[in-house]
Amino acid sequence: MAESWATFGVDLHLEPAGPGLRRGLTDALREAVRTGRLAPGTRLPSSRALAADLGIARNTVADAYADLVAEGWLTARQGSGTRVADRAAPAAPAGPPPAHRAPGRPRYDLTPGTPDLASFPRAAWLRATRRALTAAPHDAFGYGDPRGRIELRTALAGYLSRARGVRTDPDRIVVCAGFAQGLRLLTEALRGRGLTSLAVESYGLDLHWDLVERAGLRTVPLPLDTQGTVTDGLGGEGLPGDAPDGGLGAARAVLLTPAHQFPMGVALRPDRRAALVDWARRTGGLILEDDYDGEFRYDRRQPVGALQVLDPDHVAYLGTASKSLAPGLRLGWLVLPRPLVQEVAELGGARSTGVMEQLALAEFIASGAYDRHLRAARLRYRRRRDALVAALAERAPEVTVTGIAAGLHAVLRLPPGAEQSVVRAAAWHGLAVHGLSRFRHPAARVDPLDALVIGYGTPPDSAWAGTLDALCAALP
Repeated sequence: MAESWATFGVDLHLEPAGPGLRRGLTDALREAVRTGRLAPGTRLPSSRALAADLGIARNTVADAYADLVAEGWLTARQGSGTRVADRAAPAAPAGPPPAHRAPGRPRYDLTPGTPDLASFPRAAWLRATRRALTAAPHDAFGYGDPRGRIELRTALAGYLSRARGVRTDPDRIVVCAGFAQGLRLLTEALRGRGLTSLAVESYGLDLHWDLVERAGLRTVPLPLDTQGTVTDGLGGEGLPGDAPDGGLGAARAVLLTPAHQFPMGVALRPDRRAALVDWARRTGGLILEDDYDGEFRYDRRQPVGALQVLDPDHVAYLGTASKSLAPGLRLGWLVLPRPLVQEVAELGGARSTGVMEQLALAEFIASGAYDRHLRAARLRYRRRRDALVAALAERAPEVTVTGIAAGLHAVLRLPPGAEQSVVRAAAWHGLAVHGLSRFRHPAARVDPLDALVIGYGTPPDSAWAGTLDALCAALP
């Protein structure tokens, strides 16, 4: 009998106990429900199917089910089968109240980095997924090319060339699971080539700096002036950081957001772009271009194109669908110099990204749905930006707004010393907002600025008016 129990309830992962088939099955099912391993609403196998799996009489299973229905552990309805009954959760043991209550979620959210998730094009995405699934070859569901599906790489090559001016072909593209993974792959490749430092901007995301440093590279902030990141300090000896004294050393890689510096919002000037590319050519350096929101530009007839177009052999271009669609898709791409393609792909590449998401995005782009979505999103975000500027001009005229020509965020310059008090006041009004100091590199040699970084893409349309009221109420 013990040997027969060893294969008992394989699909339900039961461990029956007690003498007799019926009692053992009943006890095992009851224990699985009681402990929560079988959740309320879970549909159990039919008595015929479970009896066949176990090699026992169907009546034995039916009787065990009937016993548990009578006890209230299961329910049985014609046409719905046998399911785990809903039961009240056991009361938590009494104890002293917690010393600190966790704060609730803010009512309004202006933190940067997220688009309006309520505007995700669900119907269009579903249609693209269906078409992609119907047309997908059988081999699409295998392990495949570590660079990613050819359908997506082909669609991206056409789109990036047309919309961002990127010079590429499908063979130079590696699909990845968002910007963070793409940056990790590149830093691992650079570390493998002997680099120990990566130059970064004075303002950016600590998440990215931490990722780089965990990969074994030291981050060294570049100077900043009123016109953005200063690049003319990149001399022929390399970048600041690898020399023992922190001066010019042998580092030959730099991470930038040239189209719309995050979070300051300025575009890298043409002369600084040219100087940067010239430095990379002379030293064999690599520029990591983070084009995180290049699709959203509002006030220029001619968009600011990708830096990569100036020298595809010395620029690694990183893009994602996180701002244009949603970060939850976990879809990004790298356009790489040819010597890096295979190396980066073998480090991980598209293995962290689902095939169906890749095929759906390829279809979404090829069908024109991506362009239509972006046109509607640009219009919606521009209206929000204009409403933000108008509200501040009327209700907080002493606040200066900058960095609004593109992207999904703006910088609100505050009076000296006001940043932290405004952030606290915003929290009191139920508003989540970040101060500019949160984005300053710890080693940056810049004069502190008091400002807020306002992510106007984050709130849904229904909350936008209330969000503006909360913001204006918190400002000095």
